[in-house]
Amino acid sequence: MTTLRGSAPFWLDPENRDITFPDVELALKEPDGLLAIGGDLSTVRLLNAYASGIFPWYGPGQPILWWSPDPRLVLRPETLHISRSLQKTLRKRPFRVTLDAAFEAVIDNCSAPRDNASGTWITAEMKTAYLELHRLGYTHSVECWQDKRLVGGLYGVSIGRIFFGESMFAHASDASKVALATLARQLSRWGFPAIDCQVHTRHLQSLGAIPLPRKEFIGILGAACALTPPPSPWRFDRDPADF
Repeated sequence: MTTLRGSAPFWLDPENRDITFPDVELALKEPDGLLAIGGDLSTVRLLNAYASGIFPWYGPGQPILWWSPDPRLVLRPETLHISRSLQKTLRKRPFRVTLDAAFEAVIDNCSAPRDNASGTWITAEMKTAYLELHRLGYTHSVECWQDKRLVGGLYGVSIGRIFFGESMFAHASDASKVALATLARQLSRWGFPAIDCQVHTRHLQSLGAIPLPRKEFIGILGAACALTPPPSPWRFDRDPADF
């Protein structure tokens, strides 16, 4: 196994899948968390990255960029902030919520063009990689349905008992929030200590996500990844509408 030397951003050889990631403490402060460039999106490299507190994030036409920001935005499932309006929506039960029922459709919707963005970071290459992780039981989705129409959802990676949120979408009011709230409740029951939200957004902070020092996050990550995961595909252990 080869060890990288030098300083960030490190170059990852796509032909060498045994290479280790550098220590996350070597990541750049500006741009915050950039650690490495290159490599590939093979299953072994992706799982190694997430288990090390690293994730890929890059745009079309860019090389693969690997990040580990400090601080790290984290949501503890049991402390998800549910506003009065969202609580009212949950009581009305406007959606049928499922787990792992339509992963490919969820990631397709998450990658679709949005009104407030010029492109997407969920490239065709990334879709293929995460579909393979789903086949192996490492990526999961939450779906919100109205009749037979998929109107919202989210997806992410899970190793052991930690969930790394990747993206969400909504075609109906509050659909993605309902997906997150329902998932958080189930993850809390399963003993997941955290949902990794990766980088700061006002929306996630309004839902109760907090910035944690990277060292603290890595400590939580190491313990959670070592736990036995729930059986895959994921299923709710009770009626998801029962708030």
